[in-house]
Amino acid sequence: MAQKIVTVYTDDLTGAESNEVGTHTFSLNGVYYEIDLTPENYDKLDAALRPFIEGGRKQGRTKGASRVRKAAEGPSTEEVRVWARENGYVVSNRGRVAREVREAFDAAH
Repeated sequence: MAQKIVTVYTDDLTGAESNEVGTHTFSLNGVYYEIDLTPENYDKLDAALRPFIEGGRKQGRTKGASRVRKAAEGPSTEEVRVWARENGYVVSNRGRVAREVREAFDAAH
């Protein structure tokens, strides 16, 4: 039996579903936040913070801060894992999927 996994991405601000939701991080008073936003809501966040960013002093990047995950970039790791198991590959439940497995997935789709 084939299994189809459907991933629904939701904007944390509005609850709107979209294929273009990206995960963004920011911090305030030493507390780090992560929020999933559509491009339109990210533009609103950027516009609201821009005067403070331009007036502030850069303190450098925190570990992992340079990495912005985009939810709409291809299949999820879980989708690749499901496909890999169904096609005889051995994959772990956590961590990165091996490049060979991801390349095989891409070639099959």
